[in-house]
Amino acid sequence: MHLETLDLAVVAIYAISLLLLAQWVSREKPGHRKDTQDYFLAGRALPWWAIGASLIAANISAEQIIGMSGSAFVMGIAIASYEWMAAITLIIVGKYLLPVFLKHRIYTMPQFLEQRFDARVKTILGLFWLGVYVFVNLTSILWLGSLAINTVTGLDLNYAMVLLAAFATGYSLYGGLKAVALTDIVQVVLLVFGGLFIAYISMNEISAGRGVIAGFQLVLEQAPEKFDMILSKDNPHYMSLPGISVLVGGMWIMNLSYWGFNQYIIQRALAAKNSREAQKGIIFAAFLKMLMPVLVVLPGIAAVILAPELEAPDQAYPEMMKLLPTGIAGLVFAALIAAIVSSLASMMNSISTIFTMDIYAQFNKSEHSQSRLVTVGRTASLTAIVIAAIVARPLLGKFDQAFQYIQEFTGFFTPGVVAIFLLAIFWKRTTANGAIAAAIGSAIFSIVLKLYWPALPFIDRVGIVFLTCIAIGLFVSISERGGDHPDAIDYWAVDTSTSAGFNLASVVVVIMLVAIYVTWW
Repeated sequence: MHLETLDLAVVAIYAISLLLLAQWVSREKPGHRKDTQDYFLAGRALPWWAIGASLIAANISAEQIIGMSGSAFVMGIAIASYEWMAAITLIIVGKYLLPVFLKHRIYTMPQFLEQRFDARVKTILGLFWLGVYVFVNLTSILWLGSLAINTVTGLDLNYAMVLLAAFATGYSLYGGLKAVALTDIVQVVLLVFGGLFIAYISMNEISAGRGVIAGFQLVLEQAPEKFDMILSKDNPHYMSLPGISVLVGGMWIMNLSYWGFNQYIIQRALAAKNSREAQKGIIFAAFLKMLMPVLVVLPGIAAVILAPELEAPDQAYPEMMKLLPTGIAGLVFAALIAAIVSSLASMMNSISTIFTMDIYAQFNKSEHSQSRLVTVGRTASLTAIVIAAIVARPLLGKFDQAFQYIQEFTGFFTPGVVAIFLLAIFWKRTTANGAIAAAIGSAIFSIVLKLYWPALPFIDRVGIVFLTCIAIGLFVSISERGGDHPDAIDYWAVDTSTSAGFNLASVVVVIMLVAIYVTWW
């Protein structure tokens, strides 16, 4: 597929408009220079709509659109559990966890661990997140994004990565989180429109022009095996999504880690005006998550019928883009680029925040001006994107389902992360040594189970390792016999109340989720 002149014009207009909008929202008031709160937390003044849109724009990127569509091509609608279960997780985070972080007025999640434990825990987790963000997340976004551009336009993969990196840097490096978050509402509108249109056009193609409903009915008839939400043990993809464990097992740990304790995501909520504003943004994001499988999973399933001979599953979404008419193809391609660069920019900002506030400030104790710290943050962002562009192809080029690679890799460490934060928040006797032991145990036990119990699905492994990490943290903390930690959190003193609107919206999301699982159990 090669874009026509009109398509390229649409993409160019989008790119120029986004750059101009980012510069406009990033402008400074006369006599004011950006400080760390401005650059890393948008002045703690983000409205709910920006928070919700930015949460989704940061989350839905190449690994979701391209990677999840590829997984849907292989295993069907079951992969949508990552999206739908995330909606419930967002509600839990907004109600029970976010108020704790907002009360502590933190910049980063490692900073919270320093306040609760000590600098050792902060540094260990800070370095861990930097490594994952640069060598797993940032590289996967660049690689899958360049793959999409290559498939649609024929542009060389290396050139595509350079263009994506330069674009994301151009619109986010100066303005920081404010530039990212306030432009994300445009990105999300474009993303939703583009995703809905490609789902529509693929269903209409399957029905030979008889409409979306007819096309969907034909998909149900011709590929019924792709509509099992809970996979049985005899399913060839059971190892990736092990049956009922998706609902009651390790996926909760994966989701809590991502949506509750992940700087890349939670940073938007930390930048809220107040707790209620953050919660409104989170419930907005939860509703958008319920919509996401229509945008990213359905095209992958449609490709099973329209392009069954694909060389690699991750080509499913770009292949469906070939159905689009001139002009619309450019708009949908712009939506795909919007998702990619938004996630790149968000990741770059989170990397710069953790590096500057948790690592640089920790090891360079001299007094720093606010402008100096902002400069360090910008330098960290630029360095991270350059490194990711260099290593992306060697790391990911051999995987045909990059989304599953990401889940598998992060699954080694997320059980320990979740265990540490839950113990930190809900058990006053947890010590720093207990937290460190849980973190180390997560990696060790994950590797041991991977090597010596290869038949264990990775989601089940995540659940088992999480319980083991909790036990390790409890054992080490109790063995120190120190009573309540001096910096323990009094959870009952935290205001976790929510508005009637939040409660009603939460019930609606739960009802929607139950209806989906009952229909395609």
